Amino acid sequence: MEIDRYECRACGYTYEPAKGDSRTDTPPGVAFEELPSGWRCPVCGASTRQFSNVGPAGTASGFKENLKYGFGVNTLTPGQKNLLIFGALGIAVLFFLSLYGLR
Repeated sequence: MEIDRYECRACGYTYEPAKGDSRTDTPPGVAFEELPSGWRCPVCGASTRQFSNVGPAGTASGFKENLKYGFGVNTLTPGQKNLLIFGALGIAVLFFLSLYGLR
């Protein structure tokens, strides 16, 4: 079972329990709920109340009730979405550049 990650709403820093936090000497495996009461965001200094649960790493992003809509891309993980988007952009660039070969 993977532990949920939490993202700072002020600056976007993501606390990942599997990695811990070297800036505040938090060892790996410490869940967000187990952080000391005085723990602050290492980037902007926001309190733990400014963090929101973004779920475990490697899962599809978005609300669970919305994952069934679309053409199947809603169930892709963020890494898979990046590959799809940038792969399509790369193919489009190659296609555009191939037009220079026409005479």
